[in-house]
Amino acid sequence: MHQETASISLDPVQQQRLQTIVESHREEKGALIPVLQDAQGAFGFLSREVLQEVSRLLHIPFSVVSGVVTFYSYFSTTPKGKNTLRVCLGTACYVRNGKQVLADLQKELSLAVGETTEDRCFTLEIGRCFGACGLAPVVMVNDDVHQRVKAARIREMLAPYREEFQNETEQKEAEHEKEGAHE
Repeated sequence: MHQETASISLDPVQQQRLQTIVESHREEKGALIPVLQDAQGAFGFLSREVLQEVSRLLHIPFSVVSGVVTFYSYFSTTPKGKNTLRVCLGTACYVRNGKQVLADLQKELSLAVGETTEDRCFTLEIGRCFGACGLAPVVMVNDDVHQRVKAARIREMLAPYREEFQNETEQKEAEHEKEGAHE
């Protein structure tokens, strides 16, 4: 059996969500990239199963779909955290202790660059310049720019993201328990 025709193991909700995404772009020329962008937005990353299903639904060989995903750094085939930390290591940030900020974040989160915390709260990445050189060293958390970051402020910087993540996790667990009680 060819990979392109292998059975897909997406649950029915994921299957429907992906079908809706594909249908919303079906008439577009060059629909593959917008479909992949929306699928990554919906699922957080592009699993092999999602790529296989995109291949099937768009009638594009799996090798082409996979090639696009691996070519563009925007796409991720591994789960990412809800919060992406990007440490600037551009020249200004580097000479103003950006490398030490990265080391401190790695220690605080027990992560290497490119890794995600087990609970999927944080993913740690590096960047080369965020256009905020006068505020170096800079760390971006999602779209939030944190300036003049120092080791002593790292926990304080991460706290609101941890709290929001914890609250969302607890809310999801409560909803799941509530759904289970109704069945």
